[in-house]
Amino acid sequence: MMQNVMLGSLWPVSRLVLGGGGLGQLWGTTSREEAVATVHAAVAGGITLFDLAPLYGRGEAEAVIGEAFAGRPAPELRFTTKCQLGNVPAEAVASTIRRRLERSLETLRLSRVDLLFLHSNIIPDGYRFPRDSETQDHFATPLSLFRDHVRPAFEKLREEGLIGDWGITGIGVPETVMTVLGEAPRPSVVQCIANCLDSAGSIQRFDEPAQPRDIIATARAHGVGVLGIRAVQAGALTDAIDRPLPADHPEVLDYHRAKSLRALAAQAGMTMADLAHRYALSMDGVDAVILGVKNRQELAECLAAEAAGPLPAELIRAIDECRRSA
Repeated sequence: MMQNVMLGSLWPVSRLVLGGGGLGQLWGTTSREEAVATVHAAVAGGITLFDLAPLYGRGEAEAVIGEAFAGRPAPELRFTTKCQLGNVPAEAVASTIRRRLERSLETLRLSRVDLLFLHSNIIPDGYRFPRDSETQDHFATPLSLFRDHVRPAFEKLREEGLIGDWGITGIGVPETVMTVLGEAPRPSVVQCIANCLDSAGSIQRFDEPAQPRDIIATARAHGVGVLGIRAVQAGALTDAIDRPLPADHPEVLDYHRAKSLRALAAQAGMTMADLAHRYALSMDGVDAVILGVKNRQELAECLAAEAAGPLPAELIRAIDECRRSA
């Protein structure tokens, strides 16, 4: 059976988490029937945490969970969802978060979620992204708005019992994310990049180094749980990207950067995805890794990777050397 670990100071979770990206068809097409079957197979394989968001297929991932469990999941199962807030007026923060949470709960057919994540990038006040700056108010939340309004709104929802606790997606400006992790009341969990290339790919909108390992270390220093995301970097760390992308897309560029990693995987008798998932599970400070699988076959490969255990130390050293030279 799959290993369980403490998620920060909260509760035990399975080392693998079923994410909603694949269920919501962000990483290629699947059917509702297959997605529901994948959820059931995840439970049978020992997965206890399901990570959802309204943006995963415009509610499709949450609808899959609602259909899979019909509002009556086993008590040992836990669920998250997210709120993409952006930079809304201060007086609208609490009502917007509550309204979007209630919509998610209705779709999930649940009365509460165990974790609610801020899905927005947290950025310094006055900061403008070098790319996508014209639309950043839709996906980025200034630090002062987070401190003064988002954090209190999350705390109130926790006190009311609509959420068990709250967290952040740690893909905003790194120094700002680390500032938030060090302040009280701090998030209980952060979702952070955890892969062989330390790459956020197309979701990195700033020019500064991404610093995922520094974010993970900061989280651990403050007792914050860490859920690793992008273990296969949206397909870049697989044997072949399974959806059409332009040649200059960040995931395609990372795929080419990973050529030496694929050679290492082949030498070790693994697929690249197998190596990538086992590497993420081996990273210091990462409690559990969120999967982006969309069907039972992909899930089975990930379950087998987890069951195989940590990578040998010498292989981890070779992967790290490839990353530094990529």
